[in-house]
Amino acid sequence: MSQIDSKRPSRLYYFAPRSALERSLALGEFRLAPPSARAPDEAGPFLTLSLTTDWNATLFDHVPDVDGCLVIHDAEEFGERVHRAAQRMLPDWAGIDAAVSYGAPSPLGKAFSKSRQRAAENEWRFAWRPMHPNASLHPVVIRIGSLQDIAELHAQND
Repeated sequence: MSQIDSKRPSRLYYFAPRSALERSLALGEFRLAPPSARAPDEAGPFLTLSLTTDWNATLFDHVPDVDGCLVIHDAEEFGERVHRAAQRMLPDWAGIDAAVSYGAPSPLGKAFSKSRQRAAENEWRFAWRPMHPNASLHPVVIRIGSLQDIAELHAQND
């Protein structure tokens, strides 16, 4: 029987362009989006927000335009804020967050399953699925409020 890793880690790391990270730190602004067309193994009717559980400087090299990282020191508080904000924006959606399973299907489905080749990502994913089959899968921006009490911004060369 598969185990689901749903206990949030103590820290999470969010790699993105610095301009987006500044908005994330100041406003708690995050984009929930359907899986990328570049990742057909993740296709499915859901919106996601992906972070990593480990500091991994190689992510700067593998993701275009990434030049900063938001270090979230209280992942539990962060997760609660994200789910509250998403519930306000997406009231008819069900949300969950957990570690991604690499190389084996997650009991949580495609939203939490990736190929073994991507295991270095150590991803922690927040995902929302519509409770109605005809729901729009357009990206949504949520704001959870300032994160300055639980996070800090690091530049690529820090």
